[in-house]
Amino acid sequence: MSSASSSSSEMLKVFILIASCLMAASAGNFYKDVDITWGDGRAKILNGGQDLTISLDKYSGSGFQSKNEFLFGRFDVQLKLVAGNSAGSVTTFFLSSQGANHDEIDFEFLGNVTGEPYTVHTNVYSQGKGNKEQQFRLWFDPTAAFHTYSIVWNPERIIFMVDNSPIRVFSNNEGMGIPFPKNQPMRLYCSLWNADDWATQGGRVKADWTKAPFVASYRNINLDGNVCSGSSCASKSLDSFNTAAWKSQALDAKGRNRLRWVQSKFMIYDYCKDFPRFPQGISAECKRSRFL
Repeated sequence: MSSASSSSSEMLKVFILIASCLMAASAGNFYKDVDITWGDGRAKILNGGQDLTISLDKYSGSGFQSKNEFLFGRFDVQLKLVAGNSAGSVTTFFLSSQGANHDEIDFEFLGNVTGEPYTVHTNVYSQGKGNKEQQFRLWFDPTAAFHTYSIVWNPERIIFMVDNSPIRVFSNNEGMGIPFPKNQPMRLYCSLWNADDWATQGGRVKADWTKAPFVASYRNINLDGNVCSGSSCASKSLDSFNTAAWKSQALDAKGRNRLRWVQSKFMIYDYCKDFPRFPQGISAECKRSRFL
């Protein structure tokens, strides 16, 4: 091997080592990024902050929230859902502000009896108003291994993703009089709780507490956003995030095709098609393309 080739090889090794260190340094850590907020010991941070489990029994569920508030960003977590008979349970991963006129962006995973699929429930609230639900099945068993769930939130759109595949896009249609969450900082929240009055088959199937505790596991949290502190969010320009992919993230042709595939194969409920529920007419944004 020539000295030039040897030198290039050594430089490549150094570059890879530096890149690996930078990736490790930027990886999320539950000790650093979140606070366990309820559950009386049912939520546990493990492996030096790399993993977090939350559990539910007949007495209580549990949950955690991000230490910081954000105004826009990308939020990812790997999640392995409750296995076996998870009927009556709801596992969540969502963003929310506070107050009666709050904003909220929801991933909720509705448990089911053994062998039946989870329902992935999504919704968007703006200024206290929701009623924009879409529900999906998944193309894999979400209890067998960890999968990545992501929310991209920028001034133009919200993108829900599973393993980096878009399943839903909610665009900013304020020009049509549709409120869009863009002014209220939100925290990330995750929880596991009992909702057997509605979660599984409309509440017909209740939780089997002989199977408790039910446990969901989280890892590889990533909170990449415009961090707020008090009122500083309103004055903090997104120009400082020029290199952030989430700032203007949209779907390319491949992403739009993937979204169409997911929605044609795995969507089981769409508020835009629920005419009996909205006899006064569906919301205006339903008449526009949701693949933007």
